[in-house]
Amino acid sequence: MRHLKDHRKLGRSAGPRRALLRGLATNFFTHSKIETTVEKAEEAQRVIEKLITKARKKDLATQRRVFSYLLVKSAGERLYSTILPKTESREGGFTRIVKTGQRRGDGAELAILELVE
Repeated sequence: MRHLKDHRKLGRSAGPRRALLRGLATNFFTHSKIETTVEKAEEAQRVIEKLITKARKKDLATQRRVFSYLLVKSAGERLYSTILPKTESREGGFTRIVKTGQRRGDGAELAILELVE
């Protein structure tokens, strides 16, 4: 019995799971959408929403924290230059998950995680 379930384990230990979520967040900020399984999309959405909320503060400390989480500097620059201006009028809910069907090989439920315009 797992009390106080905070997150999905995604079949990985802590280090690889953190690396997976960092990679998904980096790719999301680079391309503004990613296609992955529903479970990974829901976990990545939590991370991405928190990063956008932190980045909206726009001071040097939070900027360094956001850039240190992302794997590529260009993803952080794209977040600050193009994504943040689109989200200024919103209080939250910056992303949406659209289910797209099942993967052909193993039948996993797929989804697209995209930015709400």
